[in-house]
Amino acid sequence: MNQETGVRAFERYGEEIGSKYKVPGLAIGVAEEGQLSYEKAIGYRDREAELPITADTVFGVGSITKAVTAVAILQLQEKQKLSVHDPVIHYLPEFKIPNETLTNQMTIHHFLTHTSGLPPLLTLYGAVKRSMEKDPKFEEDQQQENPLDSIPAIDTYTDLMRFIAEAEPALLGTPGTEFSYSNDAYALLGSIIEQASGMPYEQYVKEYILQPASMHSSGFLYEDLNEHEDIAVLYDIRMQAGEGTVFRSNNPWDAPAMRAAGFLKSTMNDMVKFMEIIRNAGKVDGVQILSPESVELMTTLHVKYAHDSYYGYGLMIIPDFFGHKLIHHSGDIKGVTAHMQIMPELNLTGIALANLTGAPTTKLLQSAFASLHLNQHPEASHLHVEASDLSLEKLKEYEGTFASGDGMTIQAIIVDGKLQLAAPGITSEVLEPIGNDEFFITLREIPSTMRFVRDAENNIRGIDFVLRQMPKIG
Repeated sequence: MNQETGVRAFERYGEEIGSKYKVPGLAIGVAEEGQLSYEKAIGYRDREAELPITADTVFGVGSITKAVTAVAILQLQEKQKLSVHDPVIHYLPEFKIPNETLTNQMTIHHFLTHTSGLPPLLTLYGAVKRSMEKDPKFEEDQQQENPLDSIPAIDTYTDLMRFIAEAEPALLGTPGTEFSYSNDAYALLGSIIEQASGMPYEQYVKEYILQPASMHSSGFLYEDLNEHEDIAVLYDIRMQAGEGTVFRSNNPWDAPAMRAAGFLKSTMNDMVKFMEIIRNAGKVDGVQILSPESVELMTTLHVKYAHDSYYGYGLMIIPDFFGHKLIHHSGDIKGVTAHMQIMPELNLTGIALANLTGAPTTKLLQSAFASLHLNQHPEASHLHVEASDLSLEKLKEYEGTFASGDGMTIQAIIVDGKLQLAAPGITSEVLEPIGNDEFFITLREIPSTMRFVRDAENNIRGIDFVLRQMPKIG
């Protein structure tokens, strides 16, 4: 299809998806060589007042912040303030887990690649506890036990390290051998940045990344954004009788101990500038933010985490997205869903921002790239896997309940002869076997894969789901 046809097809699809997921506001932008060539707003930044979305509307970007943190670490390596191969305890002597030998083996590289071996923990809830307590309460919420009651507030890096030590987590494996997405690791990278630079993490990011890149509408606190008024209202969703109701909940969560993991606020225009660091060998508008060698290190395929995907430093990489390399990362927290993409071979970058948790920004941005530049239908998938046949007896081996330490519980169950996955907020999805304990699944419109993990006796001990390893509990 030509580009005009591609635009029409994508915009029809975008409107359908935005409506399906009840998203109050979506912003999508695609840039060529650092200049916005396409932008689309769906809905409003303030639904009740019908205020429009612009390229300067401030949204949270969630875990895209991890790429910013990785840039800071590599800048400090260039200044010889640290090395990614340094042991974590060199900078964080208070950091402890039960196995002292494995604690000593953890390096900054392991934290950057989510391969420290740390399992998911409840730390994020403790870090945002004070914010969450200000959220609106509903009658049915008050009738249920509040999981926050048993979690101490985590306000500082010291609190975070104390919580981890007292949790006495068993590592998933020797550092460097197992991938499991870790907000804790990236939060503590913020502390390492403070130790190596001698200044608060937020100040370092502002002085050495945001200001040099002219990202003047970006920061960690709304009050620091120079009275910027073009800010997206936050919305939340609550489930009642299987139906989701979207409501205004403009109480942004903050987590001082975990800002390095996911609490940056930014705009479409500013994120286009940030992505130039990755697309343009570290340079933004003539300013060298990072060396080309460090950018290469960020985008190296350090560890495979899915059938077709790898993790670099604060970045995910798909080597073959319709024949081209795609670098990306998502962010998702209360009132925030974000996704950024870079295709360096085609000089393309893109950002999608929404003011509701769970919006399909990844699919929409992938569809925009596919429709506008790759001659693909908006619903086309780059992922092609061969389904395999498994007997009912073999499928039953995968049945069970799996729970992560950060509070998520899922079930794999047989329904009508098919293995299905059920999780909170996710309708039951059929798992299609593709071999080697891997299964094909579609989540938020994105075709992807997940894997069951075996122990030394070849029994199923866990599951890799949404980037996290979750042990079997029943």
